Amino acid sequence: MNYTETLNFIHSFKGNGRRPQLKRMRWLLKQAGNPQMHYPTVHIVGTNGKGSTTSYLQNILTKSGYQVGTFTSPYITRFNERISINGTEIPDKDLINIVEKARVLLNDLENNTDLGRPTEFELVTLLMFLYFDLKQVDIAIIEAGIGGQLDSTNVLSPELVICTSISFDHTETLGDSLIDIARHKAGVMRENTPILLGRVSEEVSHLFKQKSQELQAPIANIDREIQLLSTDNQTLRVIYSDWESPNLNLPMLGKHQENNTGLAVTAAHLLTQRFPKITNQSIQDGICDTHWPGRSEWIGNNIYLDGAHNPQGIASLKQVLKDNFANRRIHILFAGLRRKPLTDLLDELKEYHITVTSFNFFEALPLDDYPQHLERSTDYRDWLTQSESANSDNLFVVTGSLYFISEVRNYLINEKKA
Repeated sequence: MNYTETLNFIHSFKGNGRRPQLKRMRWLLKQAGNPQMHYPTVHIVGTNGKGSTTSYLQNILTKSGYQVGTFTSPYITRFNERISINGTEIPDKDLINIVEKARVLLNDLENNTDLGRPTEFELVTLLMFLYFDLKQVDIAIIEAGIGGQLDSTNVLSPELVICTSISFDHTETLGDSLIDIARHKAGVMRENTPILLGRVSEEVSHLFKQKSQELQAPIANIDREIQLLSTDNQTLRVIYSDWESPNLNLPMLGKHQENNTGLAVTAAHLLTQRFPKITNQSIQDGICDTHWPGRSEWIGNNIYLDGAHNPQGIASLKQVLKDNFANRRIHILFAGLRRKPLTDLLDELKEYHITVTSFNFFEALPLDDYPQHLERSTDYRDWLTQSESANSDNLFVVTGSLYFISEVRNYLINEKKA
């Protein structure tokens, strides 16, 4: 198969939908020799912040001289970026070769079991484990897909677990209360394995603490065991136990990024016992050099991209706008997926000048289905042209689905190249 045929093969599994269970994943990995056990891992769950936290920690470990695999979703530019080593996406030829190896396992699954065809996410998870084993990474940072307990990635014996946040998203799968969602996320916790917990509600914190006691798993919570000292919006120090980080210059805006930074830095400190090349300098350099496409990202001088696609994401975006851009006229372009509570999300942004649009994705909400009172743009490219002639008092914010952010970002970057 060539690259296009390989991608088409992977995406052919999308029709199998979401069928949360671990039997297929465990069977495939056992047949492959359990590659996920051949290198240390960090498992990251949470509603928001997984990608940023993964990127911060990867950069710290890479700056420390280690080979670091990362598994993230969704992708922003190319599919390959979901499976990366030291921030470099899997090369096309390696993806093709890994898929060929996986096809043998998939045929065995179909011919020798009644477990059914894997989902696309299960297949991609398998490819990731095989690739990191082939390349003999020093450590892999694995971001869960949806939830945790029944997520395809929950087949690890990690060095530590991180839960970045708990908020409402994917309620059709995880439940419609914070406690239901938290139980799914907490399902990745392991006996005697440290768990780092971001800013969460009191009831969620209690649930995690209770489970940590049952598993005898040390727990550290942001604003409790982990203290964040912020001298301004861009500088942070992290204090954990008797250890204190150096001053950290934050490359991304927002209190939520302080949370994500604090988790990554504390994780790096805990990992120093097994990875002694981690130093204060590599922590400082790793944080400073982190950028996460489509999240808190500037394109040019006055276009700001942030994939806020659920209530917590929208709240974080609003806080960034109030803290940093109160003196600017803010224009927001929004497009989302039909399965999200878009009316509620848009209502949270009503104090700003909002325009809604749609985009080329099978789950995108059609333009006609948005509330009638909202301003519309039939083509987001027309809306973006405003930014070219606007004065410096105007800020143009693109938000909503990460799939939408991906399309807009690729358009803007290709336009600049042209």
